[in-house]
Amino acid sequence: MLKVKELPVDDRPREKLILRGAQSLSDSELIAILLRTGTKGKSVLQLSQELIKNYGNISILASQSVEALTKSIGIGKDKAATLVAAFELGRRIDSQSKWFSNKPVTSPDDIANIFIPLLRDEVKEKFLVVCLNSANKIIKYEVISTGNLNSSVVHPREIFKVAIENNSANIILIHNHPSGNLEPSMEDIKITKKIVEAGNIFDIKVFDHIITAGKSFTSFVERRLI
Repeated sequence: MLKVKELPVDDRPREKLILRGAQSLSDSELIAILLRTGTKGKSVLQLSQELIKNYGNISILASQSVEALTKSIGIGKDKAATLVAAFELGRRIDSQSKWFSNKPVTSPDDIANIFIPLLRDEVKEKFLVVCLNSANKIIKYEVISTGNLNSSVVHPREIFKVAIENNSANIILIHNHPSGNLEPSMEDIKITKKIVEAGNIFDIKVFDHIITAGKSFTSFVERRLI
């Protein structure tokens, strides 16, 4: 069994990635970087190759849960969790990049599809501003505040500082309710009205305000609160 550190430097997955770029690595070499170590009887490359072989291809492997991966010999919970986390990040990046680069926002569902996965498991309330260009395509989003209580109490100047810096034509406000309650509070409605008024001054339209809770959401536009 030839260990990774016994390979020529240029053939070691991590060094190969640094020198030649990620595109030069095979699926199993990329998996080996994530796993970091092998087992007593297998090098990390052998373990990675076996995973790919057992599941057929990288796409099937990427769809497995921690529990499913730990059934593979040599894959404990730590290694399995690393793989699942990496694949989930890849899915999120792919999903977001498609929206950010190609599709205009046309409805609250468009925004919910992007941001519900990001906020679904948050235990703290986060308030975000999403910046759109004149074609209503997302150019950036930024977290304005985070907290357990009253995190939706943000100042319009914080919102429009981000919007102006990014040459936004329109913005979308979005925040999560970790409690699972989709109902906008009086404070939510009050601050939204202030932000809409400020947007009229800056000539930046508030396209919507979305509240997420778990897998569901509510839209201020749909509820005629804007």
